[in-house]
Amino acid sequence: MSDAPEDTMRERAGTSRLKLWLLVDADRWLVAAGFLAAVFLLLFAAGVLVPGAAALLTDGDPIETAFQPLIGGTITVVTLVLTLNQLVLSQELGAVGDQRERMEGATEFRRDVADALGRDVMPPEPSAFLRELVIAAGQRADDVDEALADDEELADDAARLVDSVRGNAEAVGDSLDDAQFGTFAVVSAALNFNYSWKLYEARRLRADHDLTDDQDEALSALADVLELFGPAREHFKTLYFQWELVDLSRSVLWAAVPSLAVAFGSVLYLSALVPGAPAGGVYLAGPFVVSLVAAVGLLPFAVLLSYVLRIATVTKRTLSIGPFTLRETSASDD
Repeated sequence: MSDAPEDTMRERAGTSRLKLWLLVDADRWLVAAGFLAAVFLLLFAAGVLVPGAAALLTDGDPIETAFQPLIGGTITVVTLVLTLNQLVLSQELGAVGDQRERMEGATEFRRDVADALGRDVMPPEPSAFLRELVIAAGQRADDVDEALADDEELADDAARLVDSVRGNAEAVGDSLDDAQFGTFAVVSAALNFNYSWKLYEARRLRADHDLTDDQDEALSALADVLELFGPAREHFKTLYFQWELVDLSRSVLWAAVPSLAVAFGSVLYLSALVPGAPAGGVYLAGPFVVSLVAAVGLLPFAVLLSYVLRIATVTKRTLSIGPFTLRETSASDD
């Protein structure tokens, strides 16, 4: 059989904990603030350490040259984000027939999950819904363990699959407990349930071995739950992306106000203080203030960057659905 890959996204990504935290787990405003702080420090250090850098502020109109394109860029970013917001809004608009079809699809899927799990009704909260699925996967793994425990030929393969499902389901179930949708906690926990390899292994065991009816039924029940987890995770991930894009639109609009105010103020007033200004004016327009103003002017770009980093990273890690693995693994040739 193929070796079981790691369960958590960080372990499967093969990257450092700090890098993955910055990309997906950290608060987006904190990431934006870190980016702006880095810009400020680099510009200020260059203004202080490079010989004659401060004197360049009085040579021509460098401040106006730098901040005029920033104004146009900020307006472009706001327009782009508003376009993204319209894209999200367009998915919510539609005729009553389309809305009814969406409703029927969601209701049918919830009914299928409830039937597969033996529940009368599934919880409405995304975190509780996914938690029921992973708990059920752990319970089905127990049934597989019981059905295959006495089969010497399958004992090792079954034990590896069962241990992987049990441990992963318990950890993800604990993470989903009381997780609030709208935060990244729900999606992060769902990404840490490596259902693809488990689904592949359950199917492989059924295909490669002559099983009794009880053994085949136990593996089939486990595979059914894992198959339902895939579209459930993708559905809630899509809803979270829509939520995130709405937050991005609102955040960029708020950030554009001080950014444009600072950029316009720099073009109109800051550059006027440099030519022939007294010592205090030169200090005001010095590297510290210019670096600070540049950092504030880049605020909308920093917010956009922080959100796109998370969305792009999660999208890359979840491009496939079902028993497909896009990463390099040690899977066998079967």
